[in-house]
Amino acid sequence: MLTMTEAALYNGTIYGDNINAEYVYIPASEIGMETPLCIFEKNGERLDVSVGKALDIVRKLSLKPVVHPRLGDSSC
Repeated sequence: MLTMTEAALYNGTIYGDNINAEYVYIPASEIGMETPLCIFEKNGERLDVSVGKALDIVRKLSLKPVVHPRLGDSSC
């Protein structure tokens, strides 16, 4: 069973911290894939991470749903 955070990530929610410029999300091209890759952005760098690693990052950094400065709001 998926956690609420994991389900939201699979549905396109962008988690982040606008002050520290840290973001975790699944790109639109990966949504619906069996094993999607997530993106972790920090200081302008983008890294591909697994969903498990992305969830660890969200929890460790206490990231919340945010409006991404380039991608915008994911709740639409």
